[in-house]
Amino acid sequence: MASDDDDAPLVPIVCEECETTSRVSLSAVPETIQKHNDQLHDGEAVAQVDPEIVRHVTDLAADDIVVSDDRA
Repeated sequence: MASDDDDAPLVPIVCEECETTSRVSLSAVPETIQKHNDQLHDGEAVAQVDPEIVRHVTDLAADDIVVSDDRA
């Protein structure tokens, strides 16, 4: 039987300094980024969610806010 994490979308995590990309479940994003940055970058916020994904989600949220404001 599949767990909820097995069905969860995978989020791309990128580290420009290490030139690495990995995909983790949404629930594992904060811990994965923190662990990577702590172990490899002395805690400096280097690894992050793929910026393209962040922009896309931000755009979707902004569109949703505009639609909500139009209905008010």
